[in-house]
Amino acid sequence: MFTSSAITRRSALKKTACGFGYLALAGLAAQRAAAANPLASRAPHFQPRAKRVIFLFMAGGVSHVDSYDYKPRLYKDDGKMMDFADQRNIAKTGMGSTSRVMKPLWDFKQRGQNGAWVSDLFPHMAQHTDDYCVVRSLTTEGVAHGPATLFLHTGSTNFIRPSMGSWVSYGLGTENENLPSFVSLSPSMGNGGPRNYGTAFLPPVFQGTPVGRAGQPATEATIRNLGNASLSEKEQRKQFELLRAMNDEQLKRTPGDAEFEAVINSYELAWRMQHNAPEVLDFSKESPATLALYGINDKVTDNFGRQCLMARRLCESGVRYVQVSYSDNSNNPAWDQHSNMPKHKEHAAAVDKPIAGLLTDLKQRGLLEDTIVWWGGEFGRTPYAEKNGTGRDHNPVGFSQWIAGGGFKPGFVYGATDEFGHFAVENKVHMHDLHATILHQLGLNHEKLTFRYDGRDFRLTDVHGHVVKDVLA
Repeated sequence: MFTSSAITRRSALKKTACGFGYLALAGLAAQRAAAANPLASRAPHFQPRAKRVIFLFMAGGVSHVDSYDYKPRLYKDDGKMMDFADQRNIAKTGMGSTSRVMKPLWDFKQRGQNGAWVSDLFPHMAQHTDDYCVVRSLTTEGVAHGPATLFLHTGSTNFIRPSMGSWVSYGLGTENENLPSFVSLSPSMGNGGPRNYGTAFLPPVFQGTPVGRAGQPATEATIRNLGNASLSEKEQRKQFELLRAMNDEQLKRTPGDAEFEAVINSYELAWRMQHNAPEVLDFSKESPATLALYGINDKVTDNFGRQCLMARRLCESGVRYVQVSYSDNSNNPAWDQHSNMPKHKEHAAAVDKPIAGLLTDLKQRGLLEDTIVWWGGEFGRTPYAEKNGTGRDHNPVGFSQWIAGGGFKPGFVYGATDEFGHFAVENKVHMHDLHATILHQLGLNHEKLTFRYDGRDFRLTDVHGHVVKDVLA
């Protein structure tokens, strides 16, 4: 039986009306805040298997026939003069040319439970063959480093197009509003330079934030001017609020100015980063065991080990796309051995242990399940010796890369090249297809991730690309 103090439906609605109003206002405020921050996290097109990407770029083109594509025919015919007709030879001579078959310089062995063939060039990465999916039938566009590197990063060999990291940033935003959505570690100024982490016609706010540069020691790779020792915290905030008010007034006079909006957003992000980025960039709290896992403090592996550990810390902190470059600032980058294939060993020694350490660390932390780790260069190398010497030429028509985590089949080998490792012949995967597949695992439909520019809808894969479902778990 109700008493006189009982709450009726009418009185309940009357007393909670202000609460409903508050909830509505909070929802509107959240929507406006998201609209004001273009990097705010956005829902994918469908349920994703991965949240982030670490791209380990081996600039110059690793030789697949010396690492991941075992071809007994190369041993059998080593030293024989044979005709090889490919884009590179035809461009040079107008026809194919007779070249000397060159066997692998490192022995191959079957590794892991899946028995995949991997050479002794990468002994540490070989121990993880059950963790990654090797695609041995890749093809791409561009026979020179510049066009092929741009195509790998932007899906275009010559037109100015947004980089893949920018597309991911545009599609998903960041998981941490206090950090950039896209970071490029030690990028090179050669072969496209900033275009490989740039936005082209996408709003500038989605471009990658470079940390360090190729050729610079990783110990010096940091984000400049994060701190301000000359002003107190209170004075800095007062200065920032004044700058924000001035920017707001300027924006009212020039609404829709994308470049100015990007500048404002960069100021806002920089302010937030002052209190968050230094901790992410600081390795002092990492255990000695973790540092050793990445090869840090070892002269050979220290530099790339620091880049790989930084990539893990950035992803762990909410950065969507981290591009890690093993390169230099020349137009003939690290892995480009036209006349000295043994040089591959030096580069492999620098990256092998750090990359294996990254996979181990991600797996131990449970991050590999929703982090895509993508390894490879802009193309592979030829099965014949260039100019009959001791190096190999560029090969964009059949090469290998591997992808770990993020719902890709672990311990899986897909596709094949011919008996010389020259042309992809089975289950060909074009670079547009690989781009489409990685976007798919992030919950993005590559055909719907578009941006209208100059009267046309553009996308990373242009009018091409198919999701390679056979490599997905």
